[in-house]
Formats: sequence, structure tokens, C-alpha cells
Amino acid sequence: MPERSESQSRKLLRRLRDTLAEPGAGQERLDRVTHLIADSMRCEVCSIYLFRDAETLELCATEGLKRESVHRTRMRLGEGLVGRVARTSTPVNTANAPAEKGFRYMVETGEEIYSSFLGVPIQRLGEKLGVLVVQGKKARQFSEDEVYALEVVAMVVAEMTELGAFIGEGEALGALHQQPVSFRGATGQEGAAEGRVWLHEPRVVVTRPVGDDPKVELKHLHKAADELRLSVDAMVSMADGQDKDQSQILEAYRMFANSRGWMRRMEEDIARGLSAEAAVEKQQSTARARLETVPDPYLRDRLHDLDDLSNRLLRILTGQGRDTGAAMPDDPILVARNIGPAELLDYGRRLRGIVLEEGSVGSHAAIVARALAIPLVIHAERITTEALNGDHILVDGDQGLVHLRPEESVAAAFRDKIAMAAAAQSRYAGLRELPATAKCGTTIALHMNAGLMADLPSLVGSGAEGVGLFRTELQFLVRSHVPKRGELAALYARVLDAAQGRRVAFRTLDIGSDKVLPYMKRIEEPNPAMGWRAIRVGLDKPGIMRMQLQALIRAAAGRPLTVMFPFVAEFDEFRAARQRLIDEVEGERRLGHPLPSVLEIGAMLETPSLAFAPPAFFEMADFISVGGNDLKQFFFAADRENERVRRRYDMLNASFLRFVATIVARCAGTGTHLSYCGEDAGRPIEALCLAALGFHTLSMRPASIGPVKHLIRSVDLGELRAVIEAECDKGASSVRPAVMRWLSTQEI
Repeated sequence: MPERSESQSRKLLRRLRDTLAEPGAGQERLDRVTHLIADSMRCEVCSIYLFRDAETLELCATEGLKRESVHRTRMRLGEGLVGRVARTSTPVNTANAPAEKGFRYMVETGEEIYSSFLGVPIQRLGEKLGVLVVQGKKARQFSEDEVYALEVVAMVVAEMTELGAFIGEGEALGALHQQPVSFRGATGQEGAAEGRVWLHEPRVVVTRPVGDDPKVELKHLHKAADELRLSVDAMVSMADGQDKDQSQILEAYRMFANSRGWMRRMEEDIARGLSAEAAVEKQQSTARARLETVPDPYLRDRLHDLDDLSNRLLRILTGQGRDTGAAMPDDPILVARNIGPAELLDYGRRLRGIVLEEGSVGSHAAIVARALAIPLVIHAERITTEALNGDHILVDGDQGLVHLRPEESVAAAFRDKIAMAAAAQSRYAGLRELPATAKCGTTIALHMNAGLMADLPSLVGSGAEGVGLFRTELQFLVRSHVPKRGELAALYARVLDAAQGRRVAFRTLDIGSDKVLPYMKRIEEPNPAMGWRAIRVGLDKPGIMRMQLQALIRAAAGRPLTVMFPFVAEFDEFRAARQRLIDEVEGERRLGHPLPSVLEIGAMLETPSLAFAPPAFFEMADFISVGGNDLKQFFFAADRENERVRRRYDMLNASFLRFVATIVARCAGTGTHLSYCGEDAGRPIEALCLAALGFHTLSMRPASIGPVKHLIRSVDLGELRAVIEAECDKGASSVRPAVMRWLSTQEI
């Protein structure tokens, strides 16, 4: 690249910096910016389009188009050439704009006389802010240097927009991070909470986008890069001699940190006039924009590595570490792109709620949030770019909604909802010592789900009769290495101690799918939910299963022990797993260790195939627990991670109820104890129908026990069963309407 072009680029950025430093209202500054760019690039037109909402671009300033079109001309995302730039986050460069596919003529702007067009995205760390456009009467293709120069200017405009440089009276932009914003995500854990934002990773703000001296900026960059490489080398050294796969991942991470291509691109940005931190952020923004379009999982992981490295380098350059000195509020709502289980457990019960941009309903974070009974909303896109520490926030985990900086009317209605839920819980407290006995005399055992020692205090307080599901994988997920047998035995013993003689059903390690151990090599599968997971991993890796079974036996130390194997799809899998447990008991006997006084061995029925297993399976299993979440997704072929389809299928669908009834009948025929575990077991209407169909044990989150018990004690289950059977016989697709009509006639 010629030195002359570099000098022109640096000169333009310095002029832009000086212009932005001049006093004036926000709109006046925007107007000066468009005039400066048009003059520097020798174009008749320069226009700035900014997003007014997620789908609408507005012409906010222009040099060359009709002044009356400013703040009047709007277009949808993807509409016209400007909309195409915004949608794809890539430049459009054409010598004949009217002939370009998708061109839209905006009559009010007077742009019909301009032929050449260059539009580049205004974006910051993947957040789309708008589009910067230059146009000219003469038909010409803009050079690579001109495209690059405009991209650099667009980045500076993005930084100054973030810093509030264009805020002012009248037609100027409104203040950022001050308006009420709502985000629709998905439910990770039910519940509602009000509090203040606490960002897991505080935003890094580049306050100095333009560099004065490229040599000084390069020196800053290289010094920070050396510090980054040393920190990565230390991480790799710590992993040496430990898990091989983890070491390989960190080695790939180190390779990126030493990438000459990455460094060269940032050096070129500095040569064009950017500061060192702005050069890093420009490359980070490019990587994040690519993340949205790359379908390949491996490449996405590598781009995530580059994004994380950029964050580390930015924090070194700016001095803006994670510890900003800010004090966590008394009512923190954690906001993050994503978070690991160990980090989340570090926060513990201090959190009122959690909001994530990513995540899934079966992710580690969701499991921990359920264990801690903390409302969680996932897939709240862009919230980390909008929220600031201390912002007022409402989290509705029931609806998957988040209200950031809400209006008072919204906040008041939300508080009413929380108050009603609290009042209901206080009413249910009076039922704590009473059995869940229906008017017909049938008693339903209500158990709770758990996965952490922190759950166990809820066992007594909720009125649960035992633990129907203890998730043992959490102790594996929160460690950076395989836990030792002695550690697990001590933990399981504390669980049994805390249960005070109540039954605890330990589910063996359920990993795979979206639960990947940090020290275990991730295997890319087309459909992980139906792949190598749970019992399949245990049978293929007998060492891990053997160690866990030994820990469970030793934890029992002469007390009753209940073990169930997850995701069993056929009789042979259960028979093999059961035999391994029996073999370990025999091994402990030979060693002279105390044995469980009673040993129950069961299976989770989560696949339709197991419902049709031979009678010998039902005779051999001491108990069966229906895992409703997985069973429902496989029955309806509706991925529970896919919001488009998972909510379409109701548990009270007549076909599903008929299928569940066959499981009840088969267990009744062999006298096999049967329970239902899953989200639906904790929903009062669904739980009531399960009880009516013959499930005499239900396992749910502790907060659901009161509402479910109240409803069961209010009705005759025999009458409800007759309603359900009548609807199924009539050919109804769902029994829900009939059940709700019947409930309206009951004294509840």
C-alpha cells in the first residue's frame, strides 16, 4: 500500500477526531462528520443511517441528499442497498447503483442523480448500529483503499455513537443505554425476579479510537501482545501433564495468540490511523460478524477463541479488567453472553436471576439455575451490548421475557405478579406436613429433584418426601479434572446424611448431548441429543462408571441405596449396567466394606423404545422413572432446544397420554414402582392428570410441591380419569380444554 494512501487515511481520522472534539449538539456533530467524509473522499454525498429499532434504519445525517429527508427516510433491514449492507454486515461497492439488484429509489432524498455507491456497516463487537454511505455522480468503482478507509471511519463513528457523541436536543440521537428495552428469549428456569444488572464481563469501552503516532501505537500493541502470550503460556503450562484433550485445546488457543496474520491485520489498522485498542476491536468486530454466518462448529469454536483473545488483549491495553471496582448490588441479576457451571456456582444464591444471550434449556447453566431455584432466561440476544451495571431489570422466567430499565407501569404490574406468587407459597406452607391425598383417598408421593448440596435444605422446607432425582453429573461438570472416588463418596454420604433417612434416587452420570465435561474431548455429532450420551457413555467407558458406582456403595455405608441409569433405550443396556452395579457390590463385599442395607436398581424411561421392552425388563427393574422431558421430545420428534417446535406439543395431547397409559399398565402388571420426573411433573394441571392416570410418585423442583399438593388434595382423581378417558375415546387431540372445564366446576 502506498505511503500516500496511509497518510491520507491518518489525516482523515485526525480530522474526524478534531471535528468530534469541537463543541456542538449531537445533530450538529453528525452533520459535520458527513461533510468531512464527503470532502475527504471527494464524493458529492455522505450519509449516516442508524438503527431506530432492531429492524428499521433511519437516515440521521447527510451531506448531498435533500435535508428534509433527514429523520424522515426509513427502511427495513434488508431493504435496498443500505438495508443489504446492514443485514449482511458486508460492504456494497458499485459503479451503477440503480442497476444493482435490490436497489430501492427513495424519492424524497433526491439521490436519483448519483450513480456510484459505497456502503459499509457501522458496527461494534458484532452489534449492528447502522450504515455509512458515500455516493457520487460519476460512475466509478471505489478502490480497496477507499473501502478500507471508510470501514475504519465507520468503526470510529460506532465508537463515538457508543460514547454518546451524537446525543442532543431536537433531531439528534436519544441517549444510549437509557431507554426501556424488552428482550424475548426462552425459559431456562421458571420464576420471576426484580433487581439490578451485574455484568459477568463488564464492557470494554475504547475511549481513544484515533492514534496520534503509529510507532507509539505499535509499541503499545506489541507490549500488550507479549503480555497476552505469557499469560496463555502459563495456562498451557498449568495444563501440562493433565488431560490431553484440554492441553490440545489450549495449544490451539496459543497458536491463535501467536498468529502473525492476526497481528499483521492490527498493525495495518494502526498504520491507517487507528489506536492500538481500536485496531484490536476492529478485528474483533470482524470475527463476531463472521460468527453469525459460519455454520461449521469447528470454525465457530475457533472464532470464539479469537474473540476471547481479543477481549483479553483489549483489557490489557485499556486497563479495564473484570474487577472494575464496582460493588455488586444487593439484588443482582447476572447478565452474560454465557457462563460455565463453576463460575455460576461461585455466585451462589446471591443472585436473584440470570439472563444469558446464549445457553440452552439443558445447558450446565440451566441445570445449576434449577438447582439453585434462580429464574433464568436464555437467548436474550444483544442484552450484553445494551445493559449496564446497575440498570433496573425484571426477569420473567415463566414467559422468557426480560424488561431492562422498565417503565413504572410495567414494574408495578411485575411486582404484583411476584407478590401473588409469594402469597400463594405462604398458603401452601400450611400443607407442608399433610400428605398429597386426593378426595378419592389416593395418596401421591411428591419428591424433589436435586443436584447440589445447596438443594438439600429444601427437602424439609418444601414438604418433599424424598429426592426422586439427584443429578450426579454436576460434580463432574464444575471441575477441571475427573473427581476422585473418595471425593464423590464423601459428597454422596453428605447427601444421604442431609436426607435424614428419606429416599434419594441417584442418577448415574448423564453427560453428552449439551452436557460436555471440560476435560473430555467433545465429539461433534449431527444430533447430540440422540447420540453418544448417558448410559451409552457409561457402558463404553467402564472405568468412569465403575468409579462412580463404588463411590455410591461406599457412601451408603450400610444405609439404603437407590441407583437409576439414564437414557436406557433397550433391555440389554439396563441388564449390562445393572450387572456392573451388582459386581461392584460383590467386590466391596470381598474387601470387607459395609454394603447397602437395601439396594434398588432402576432405569429412566426416556425413549419410546423402552416402553416396548420385553416383560423381563419390567420384572428385573426395581423401579422405573419416566424422564418426561426427553420422552416428550422423542415422542413428538420436537427438539426441546428448538423454540419453534417444542412449545407446539402439549403433554396433555391425547396420543401422548395414551402412550403414557401403556407404561402405567405395563408397570402395574409386574408390580414395578413407577414415577414421573420432568418439568411437567411440577406443573399443577399436568401433575394432576399424571396422578389420575396412575402415577403415584412425582418428582419436581421444590417450589412446585406446594401448588401440586394443593390441587391434588382438592379433587377426586377417579372423576378426572373418567374425563380424560372420555375425551380420548371421543378422538379429541388434546384433553386440556375438557380438564380445564371440569376443574372450573370443582371447589378449589
